[in-house]
Amino acid sequence: MDRRIRAITADAAIQITAVETTGMVERARNIHKTLPLATAALGRTLTITSIMGSQLKVDDGSVTVQVRGDGPLGTIVCVSDSEGYARGYLQNPAVDLPLRADGKLNVGAGVGYGQLMVIKDIGLKEPVSGMVNLVNGEIAEDVTRYFAESEQIPSACALGVLVNTDQSVRQAGGYLVQLMPGARDTDIDQLERNIQKAGAMTTMLDHGMTLEEIVGAVLEGFTVQFLDEAEIGYRCNCSESKVTRALISLGQQELCDMADEEKPAEITCQFCDKVYSFSPEELRKLAVNAKKK
Repeated sequence: MDRRIRAITADAAIQITAVETTGMVERARNIHKTLPLATAALGRTLTITSIMGSQLKVDDGSVTVQVRGDGPLGTIVCVSDSEGYARGYLQNPAVDLPLRADGKLNVGAGVGYGQLMVIKDIGLKEPVSGMVNLVNGEIAEDVTRYFAESEQIPSACALGVLVNTDQSVRQAGGYLVQLMPGARDTDIDQLERNIQKAGAMTTMLDHGMTLEEIVGAVLEGFTVQFLDEAEIGYRCNCSESKVTRALISLGQQELCDMADEEKPAEITCQFCDKVYSFSPEELRKLAVNAKKK
């Protein structure tokens, strides 16, 4: 079971959200048939999107994270609801690159340079969005820059995906630590030492550490109050009614042209690869509805 926990220091100066997303990332790998490099890039993005979604203050809100790099992986798009259930895809799931000198997957080279955009739907007339240039395409550092520049919140982000030799996901997870107003320089120094000492997120998970223990390591020396925990996972909210509305939005002429081909129109969801099929007769009925609109 994938989990999320949230905690805060007793003086409310530091807050942290930590997640284990192994199941979520493995589900994405199976849907999109990703090779290890793409699994890591998509998995990291799914993980932080889930964390950011769970931070929303509205029940029916959503967060979309788009990583638009010039590397061979292409654009990555992930969406999370306010419970932390996320879904995502990337343009080129079969990209493979040589490992870095340290033996790790070269996500930075796969993503390349470009922009990271965050779009939050929090029930306002228009979604709230922010965009920053990518630091190195490794995702965690790029997210840190986003929070610093777009939301003016000093943050530290750790994201990781560990892949087995059979390409399945062995461990995946991450945490986001954020400094609140009132954080002292001594707190920041202590936090930086703790993060350095704790090491990589996937290493901690692979050593059997629980999320509570990971939070304890990152916030060592602070009095920690655990706020809540929740189950998270990969979840797509596509439906036939949504696909139908999208088809109607194409307009009467486009639907008539599709129907005149006298073969079913198949629409595939980008997030879960579910295929929705519409017969020529169904397309003609939708064309009538489109004309009424």
